[in-house]
This record gives sequence, structure tokens and C-alpha cells, in this order.
Amino acid sequence: MRTTSITQRLAGLGGAKWDLHLAARERAERGEQIIEMTIGEPDVPLPDVLADAAISALRAGRTQYSNGRGENGLRDALAEVYSARRGRLFDRDHVLCFPGTQTALYAVFQGVAEAGDEVLVGDPLYATYEGVIRATGAEMVSVPLRPEHGFRMQADDVASRITDRTRAILLNTPHNPTGAILRREDLEALADLARAHDLWLISDEVYEDLVFEGSSFLSPLSLPEVADRVIAVSSISKSHAAPGLRSGWAIGPKPFMTALLPVSETMLFGNQPFIADMTEQAVRDGSPVAEGMRQRFARRATYLADRLETETRLRVHRPEAGMFALVNVRPLGMDCDRFAWALLEQAGVAVMPGSSFGEHMQDWVRLALTIDDATLTQAVDRISEFATAVSAAAE
Repeated sequence: MRTTSITQRLAGLGGAKWDLHLAARERAERGEQIIEMTIGEPDVPLPDVLADAAISALRAGRTQYSNGRGENGLRDALAEVYSARRGRLFDRDHVLCFPGTQTALYAVFQGVAEAGDEVLVGDPLYATYEGVIRATGAEMVSVPLRPEHGFRMQADDVASRITDRTRAILLNTPHNPTGAILRREDLEALADLARAHDLWLISDEVYEDLVFEGSSFLSPLSLPEVADRVIAVSSISKSHAAPGLRSGWAIGPKPFMTALLPVSETMLFGNQPFIADMTEQAVRDGSPVAEGMRQRFARRATYLADRLETETRLRVHRPEAGMFALVNVRPLGMDCDRFAWALLEQAGVAVMPGSSFGEHMQDWVRLALTIDDATLTQAVDRISEFATAVSAAAE
């Protein structure tokens, strides 16, 4: 039977990127002592206060159809919090609610790009970005994020790739997988390009609440000169340890949100009221678990870097936010795939090869910082021993 062009555009995206992760899971199911550092999920459960809020809303009968834009209480809460954080006035009509950041991105790109268009995206990139762009019929154009610039997108690299087909720049700050945060000067330079070439700026900000001490975050929503062309997406998945509840949003210019509403209604017609009530409480009260995650992930990143750089030839890019660290494996004379598969087979540690995140990550692997401290110590012991053995064999 025939399938449509969207299935062909998306064919091959996603599954192969996770082959090593799935292989590690299979080994663990067979009883092997595998330490998994592949997937980024919060290292704490959903806070009881939010579970209680969702259950209370369920028992109160909050299971009806929702407003197509999302529940008004949640939209009001988001508008208030964003007004306070971004230094601009927002109201509920700037907001559409979705089941998670991924759905928000999918819908937003349906509103900014189509067949024949191009969208600029930093490389490395989160694994699903190419899919949400290609689903529209547009093409993804990679912009290298260079280690010498701290993996921050540079306006000169963007400018050299803009054509008359370019419609948007997708930003991810704080960034997955690098943990980099765009500076004000970075954002202002990108904003100048967006205005000069009439481009949208789409900003994925899901790691905003996991910024490490000593670093700071600025959203392009805070730049008044591009207020009419910035759309931000986020969720409670990371900040509130609620990835499985799928509760996110998009916030941006009112005319865009109104134009996008039929797309949202065609997809899902609003989010679930009982989850919206819980999310409203989460947004208004702030996260009871984000501070602990920030401290633990920062401490683990430092521990990982200090040990590996002291004991081995490996080099670590120290993140400024998020739940991952990048390790440069090129000093061992290996590329990312060879290193990651050998580490799994010989040391029982599963990490993500950089090739899962773009063309410019062949020298890197990504490690999740979400395992407990004792297990992290075991993992670093194994990685150090493996790297030392590889170096000795090469001499």
C-alpha cells in the first residue's frame, strides 16, 4: 500500500540514533551489569505535591474537553511568569498549550515553514529537530557549533548559510547535548540577522531551570527589537521531573498564535484539563526539585571532568546547564561510534555517540549526568580503565 510523502521524508530519522542505547538495554535484560548514561531523564520522581494536584483534579472531574488554546488558568499562569522573567508584558493570548515541547515544536514549524523552505539549526542538535522540520517539507540546514566558541551559535556562521529560502533559525538554549548557553551578544547578533532577512527565531528553552551556578540564561523573548518574530517553547518535563506527563507550551506573538490555533485544534484540541491544573500549580509555585538537580548535575560534571582529564587523555566540555556532558575521544585515536561501542562491549558503560546529534560530533560522546553518585563513580572507574588500556595498546 502507498504511504504519503511525509512518511518518506521522515524515513530513517530517529530509530538508528538509539541503536547503542537499545543494545545496552538488551544486555541489561540478559543480566549484564550495564551502567546506562544514554538517556536524559530527571534523577528524581515527580514531586508528591504535583502528583496530588493531578489526582485531585481527576477526582474533581477535570477530564472534559479543553479549550483549543489550552486551559485559561494555565495560560494566565504562564503569561504572568513569562512577564516577570522576560521583562515584557504577556497575556493568555500569547500562549498555546501542548502535550510537551516536542508537540509544540511540531505545531510551530507547521506555522513557519513549508515545502521549498529552509530552517537553520545548530549542529550538534537534539535528535528530533530534523524530523519536526522535514515534516513540513522544508529542509534543515546545519550551522556548525564550534568547540572554540563554547558550542554557541555564531552569527557569522548563520549569515553564510542564509538564502532566499531561509524562513527560521532554531535555537536551543540552554543547549542539548552541549550544555552551552547563548550570551546576550550572541542573541543580539542573531536577532539582527532575523530582522535583516525577515526570519523567525524559534527558541527551545526546556533546560532554563537547570542553569548551573555562575552561569545565567537570557531568552530572545527578552529582546524587544524581535518581539514580533520570536516563539519560545518549553515544558515541565525537565524542570519539574515530569517527562511522562507531556505538558508544554509555545509563547510568542498574538497574531502567530491565533493563526496557529487551527493547526493545534486539528492536532489535539487542547491539552488534558487535569494535567493543565497540575501544570498551572507547577508554574505558579516553581519547582521543588530543580535546585537539587542543578547542584547534582553540576557537581557530577565537575567530578567526571576532573577525573577523566587527570587519569586519561580524554577531554571534557564542561556544561553550563542541563543534564549532560560531552567527552572528546579523539585523543585516543577513535571516533565517537568506535569508542562508544567498544566502551559498551568491553566496559559495560553505555554512552551516546556524537553521531546521533549531527555531523559535527564525530569526536565526541554524550554522557547523561542523571545516574546516582555511587554509580557515576563506578562508571568513571570503568571509563578511565578502558581509556588507559586503549592508550597503552596504541603505544
